[in-house]
Amino acid sequence: MRLLIQRVRHAAVEIGGECFSRIGAGLLVLVGVGADDTQEDIEYLAGKLVRLRIFDDEAGVMNLDLSQIGGEVLVVSQFTLMASTRRGNRPSYVGAAPGDVSKPLYESFVRRVSDLLGREAVTGRFGADMKVSLVNDGPVTIWMDSRNRE
Repeated sequence: MRLLIQRVRHAAVEIGGECFSRIGAGLLVLVGVGADDTQEDIEYLAGKLVRLRIFDDEAGVMNLDLSQIGGEVLVVSQFTLMASTRRGNRPSYVGAAPGDVSKPLYESFVRRVSDLLGREAVTGRFGADMKVSLVNDGPVTIWMDSRNRE
């Protein structure tokens, strides 16, 4: 499972020309689910995400997590995060889990993040053509991969 995490001032998802969801200050999290991902991957990444200290404290040091700033979370599924660009110029998505596998794992990830935060994480719509807008704060953008725990 892969996450692309962006600290945002605000973010929104539009579907079919209408606002589907939006958040204020917090994190926009793009989630890619791999064919071999399990609940263990969800536990690891959800825990790291919620405890990630990337918000400024009173001294301007990134030392606070989501709960400490009262931040919101917008979680959007994005199978293209599982792209492999090793060969040629056309990305391969063979590592991405098919929808019938990835949707329940994505939903489980959202539930786990919500449980850990103590409030609901906002989402896009799985499989929809979404227009995602954001104002990246910093910019702060972090990549996490449950199979490459750096």
